[in-house]
Amino acid sequence: QVQLVESGGGLVQAGGSLRLSCAASGRTFSRYAMGWFRQAPGKERELVAAISSGGSTYYKDSVKGRFTISRDNAKNTVYLQMNSLKPEDTALYYCVACGSVYECSMGTYDYWGQGTQVTVSS
Repeated sequence: QVQLVESGGGLVQAGGSLRLSCAASGRTFSRYAMGWFRQAPGKERELVAAISSGGSTYYKDSVKGRFTISRDNAKNTVYLQMNSLKPEDTALYYCVACGSVYECSMGTYDYWGQGTQVTVSS
């Protein structure tokens, strides 16, 4: 069993930065690929970034060059550094644990957190 708790969201002006964290419980964290999804009101959930157990990464095209996903297996934590934020990045962001980056991209995940709200003002 893995429990995920996100933090780091908030209100920021366009062009600003935020760093999201997702702390995981359990001793099997390092085996999972981890992903960050987001969902804005009235829009579909979308995968923003994912990282495999070995450190390979995936990014949605619209965040490439602005967002960076990383993980610290010793701390059971995955991060999402978000720079040059835009109003269209406003959403509830939540982290997930998947069997692989591919499974994350297919929306198949074993565990998910409650999410942290990111609001970018123009």
